[in-house]
Amino acid sequence: MKLTAFLNKDTYTPDTQRALISGFLGGLAGTAVKSIVERYLPVRKVEQRSAQIKILDDLSTKITGGPISVQNEALAEQLVNFPVGATLGAAYGYGKKDRDHLKITDGVILGGTTWFTTHETSLPLLGLEGNPKDIPIKTQANELFAHVLFGVTTELVRSFVSKKLKNR
Repeated sequence: MKLTAFLNKDTYTPDTQRALISGFLGGLAGTAVKSIVERYLPVRKVEQRSAQIKILDDLSTKITGGPISVQNEALAEQLVNFPVGATLGAAYGYGKKDRDHLKITDGVILGGTTWFTTHETSLPLLGLEGNPKDIPIKTQANELFAHVLFGVTTELVRSFVSKKLKNR
């Protein structure tokens, strides 16, 4: 392929934009589903604070001199969850930019690996969660289930939006 033909080819940018947008929207939807599920399934002890709140409390204390108020914790937690979920979805969408078709197993893998890399490894290593051996299996299963639903929802929305954007 000649260099001028390559430079004039205009298919890369729209595919990338479509992939990022569809993944971003999928990640937002997946995060919403995960947040709803976590309201009904216990993913931590009632008195246990989430990793997001621990991080935001430290940041709030450094900026304002005090921790986040208890009545604002739920909102603050979602102010972390949604950007992280949307970013993860956008990266996932970019990775699937050449594959518009729906593949639920990819969503299951996304959710499972997200759970494993956060709740089973990085958060305990950072001291933001307890050792996985000390967390009851039912609690871990609930958290895994919520993450798998995040991944499946991300894949469903990503595939749908990607096809709609492609057919415009």
